[in-house]
Parts: sequence; structure tokens; C-alpha cells
Amino acid sequence: MRDAGELFDNYSDSYDDALATALEPSGESREYFAKERIKWLKKCLIGLKENPRVILDFGCGDGSTTPLLQENLQADTAVGVDVSIKSLDFARKHFANSRVTYTPIEALGSEKIDLAYCNGVFHHIPPRQRSFALAFVNASLRLGGLFAFWENNPWNPATHYVMSRCAFDRDAIMLSPPEARRLLREGGFEIIRTDFRFIFPRTLRAFRKFEDFVFPFPFGSQYQILCRKPRN
Repeated sequence: MRDAGELFDNYSDSYDDALATALEPSGESREYFAKERIKWLKKCLIGLKENPRVILDFGCGDGSTTPLLQENLQADTAVGVDVSIKSLDFARKHFANSRVTYTPIEALGSEKIDLAYCNGVFHHIPPRQRSFALAFVNASLRLGGLFAFWENNPWNPATHYVMSRCAFDRDAIMLSPPEARRLLREGGFEIIRTDFRFIFPRTLRAFRKFEDFVFPFPFGSQYQILCRKPRN
């Protein structure tokens, strides 16, 4: 597997185009999926009566999701971190503002984050390095802080098809939900819930309302594992 920083440096200016090509069969844009992930996360946070003020976008890529997290979750600040320096430069140029910042991973402090978020990051991290990445996220969170871990569902055939169309996903090693939960537990997190989303493409969007009833079942093309850093 190629180094993730080098891989995404190569796509810093064309990431959006590459992802749009991959997502074309769904009939939706990357922004649609980002907003829907955050919408579902917000629903989960309301259920937990959590109101995060400081958010970490772990593996933020070109940075487009970071301001969506800050705005839609009404946080005070959000910070995006990534191993790709060129992607961070792009993010600062296009998305940074007074409440949204971007920084290299090594520059982030510890134990100050209320909510960490990642999407499709860990399938780009070599398996032997995933525990180190989780340790970083854990260290960044305050006691009781939350981690919204989103990944592609390898049990969904559509997921494999979309990823096969994506230039930067060709070397990816997907994680099954049980494997991800095991890694998170070993990383010191308490699992709160696992939800599956994104079953129907745009052509069948009339059926999407049913996703709110079948989210516990592994039908969706992505899954969220919401977990917590123990309070003590």
C-alpha cells in the first residue's frame, strides 16, 4: 500500500473530480453524502443529549467536510487534520475561516476535543498502523469525548463497485463492522451504537425513508460506529 500522505498529495487538486467519478452511479454528489452523514450524526447526538463545542475532522482530506461539521452541529470550532500537506494547503485556501482551521496531525494538542469524526479514512491506513491512528484520536479527546467512525461497508456489493471506480481507493483495505468494533474497543473506546446508511441510489430515492427503520441491519453502503472515550 502506498503512503497515504503521498497518495493524497497526488490528488490534492483533483480529489473532487476523482470522487465524483466514483459516486456517479449513485446519482448523488459527495456533498450529499457528507451532509447526510452529519445529519444522522446530529440525530444520534441529540439522542445522547450531547452538544460538542470543539470538533476534530480526522483525515479531513481537502477539508470540505470540516466547515459542514462546524456549521451543522453548531460547534464553536472545528479543526481538520491530515497527513497530506498539499491537501491541507488546499483546505486552508478554500475552506478555512474564523471557526474552521487545518493543521498537520503532529501539531494538534491533546485532550481538548469533544467530538472526533472520520469518514473513509481507516481503509487507507495499513492494518498494522491502525492502532496508532486510534491512539491519536483517543489522546485528542477529552474524557467522555465521542468518536463518530464512518467507514465503507464491505458487505454491500455497491460499495465495492463504487470503490473500484475511484482512483485513490484501488489499494484500500476495507474493515468489516465487527473488525472495526474490535479495533475501537482495543483502542480504549466504549461502543455506543452501530448504524448502516445509504441503501438506495437517487433513482430509488422514494424508498430512502425506509432507511430510518432498517439502520441496525447491514444493508447500507456505509456504517457509523459511534463510540466514547471513557469518562474515567
